[in-house]
Formats: sequence, C-alpha cells, structure tokens
Amino acid sequence: MKKLLVAIMAVLMAAPSVAQTGSGGFTFSESSVYYGLRLGVNFAGIGGDYGDHIDLGTKTGMNLGAVVGLRLSETTPVFLESGLYYTERGAKKDKAKVGLTYFEVPLLIKYGIQATDDIAVLPYVGPYFSYGIAGKFKNPSEIDENGNGYNRSSYKRFKHWDMGFKVGCGAEYNKLYAELGYQFGVANIAKENPADLDASGHALYFNIGVNF
Repeated sequence: MKKLLVAIMAVLMAAPSVAQTGSGGFTFSESSVYYGLRLGVNFAGIGGDYGDHIDLGTKTGMNLGAVVGLRLSETTPVFLESGLYYTERGAKKDKAKVGLTYFEVPLLIKYGIQATDDIAVLPYVGPYFSYGIAGKFKNPSEIDENGNGYNRSSYKRFKHWDMGFKVGCGAEYNKLYAELGYQFGVANIAKENPADLDASGHALYFNIGVNF
C-alpha cells in the first residue's frame, strides 16, 4: 500500500508539467487516436456462494495500465478503449486472505461530453477479460496433512481465467485523466469443490493518469 501511495504522489507531482504540453489527449472535432497511462487502487471482494460461505471482506490492491483509444465516428464522440492492466484483486478478512493478481484487457465504449472548454466527461461501459498470474490463499483454519495449508497458491481454489463488465465515468482536464468505476465478474472463478460453491469477483476502483 505504501508503494501505491508513493506512485500516486509521483504522478500528481508530475501532472502540472504534463498538462502544460497540450490541451487534451483527444479532440471531439475530428477522428483521433489517443494513448494513456493509468495508476490507481482497487477495493475488491469475492461474491457468490463462496463469498457468503467464507465471509470475506474487502481487499485493497493496485491498478497499473497502459491504454489506447480510437474514435469510432467523425460525427459522434464515441470511442473504443482497450489496453493492458496489472491489477490486484481478491478478498480479505482478519488473517484470512485471497490474493488474485491478473493481467486484464478491457474493451470499453466511451461517450465524450464536452463539459467546458477544458474539461471532458466520459461515461463508459464494456467487458473485461483477465488471466490470473499470481496469488496467495491464506486461511489459518485450513491446514492440510503436511501442515502448510495456511499459505498456498490461490489458483488451487480459483481458475486463472475471469471475465465480467466495467461501468464508470472518467474526466479529462488538458491531458490529465481521472476515473471512478465498478467491475463485476460474470464467470464462475471457483474450481470444483465438495460444497459446489461458486464465486465471482467484483471491485470498486479509482484511477488517475494522463492521455497523449
């Protein structure tokens, strides 16, 4: 968490110099492509039968990504944005924790609204596709026959692949960008288990960044 706060402060300190270099990462008056960097925080959880059974709460994690956007119409400010994110999700309560770290690719449709001469508002919605690359499952009450069940890979309990949808709203001032959104999984990420529990991930997230 300390590393995340340091990284956010670094982006904020660099933001004024970036903002002076242009009037925005894209324009509503013509076809355009834009690129962006994102850094932020997740407040994630696990729902479904699994979440109810284990009674896990919210886990805080980091988002880090690069995006590219394309205007789809010369007459309407509709954009398609995708990219690649490193994102930390899962769930946590007391000493029990499920850590799920993913590479994520979103496919978002954004609609641009020119709020002022310098500020654009961009509500969006779209699917995301994730693949788990790391994670730890910790539960002091579950110890296997070798006595080491307290700390093991999350992917012995959960599938690597996940997908779902994102909905949110971004705002851009000059080249500076911020967004608030919510993502919810529609895939069952739980592996087969004796209790036949299903699970799905969800997260409230906040990102800041720049568009070029």
